[in-house]
Amino acid sequence: MKILGISGSLRASSFNTALLRTAQKLAPDGMEIEIADLSSIPPYNEDIYASGFPDAVETFRGQIAAADGLLIATPEYNYSTSGVLKNAIDWASRPPDQPFNNKAVAVMGASAGKAGTARAQYHLRQVFVFLNGHMINKPEVMVGGASQAFDENGNLLDDVAKDLIGQLLVALRDMSGRMAL
Repeated sequence: MKILGISGSLRASSFNTALLRTAQKLAPDGMEIEIADLSSIPPYNEDIYASGFPDAVETFRGQIAAADGLLIATPEYNYSTSGVLKNAIDWASRPPDQPFNNKAVAVMGASAGKAGTARAQYHLRQVFVFLNGHMINKPEVMVGGASQAFDENGNLLDDVAKDLIGQLLVALRDMSGRMAL
């Protein structure tokens, strides 16, 4: 089973990219998690879209289409998801053949605040209703106080969060399997 991991942060030492690397280590047998690179996706511009998808967007759309499911790690900026993530979703969702349709989607996130990424995750859920993505509702993985939850090498120290990520991956595997039928 192929899962595409998408981090909403471009920062080299991103806690959310570190969550995806943790998920790679915790993936159930038979699950491979590839992490997408959003760094080359330009800001959405209808004029550019009228001329066709930029190469980075074509690559991202292809990765989404080829994946059995998606695992999104989102930071929370100003009570919502990051512009980087929303921009990538906006580009990928443009017709034809928007690749999020009927795709199993799991969300997790890490932030400095105590609430983790609760509001950002809620906003992503709203976006995926329109895109017809099938959201994994439980467990919720919201790592608050992220600077204390990871070591200097980006390793997640929080055993409860690791357990929740493992459970989330099993739920994503199960939903992705049902969507493939």
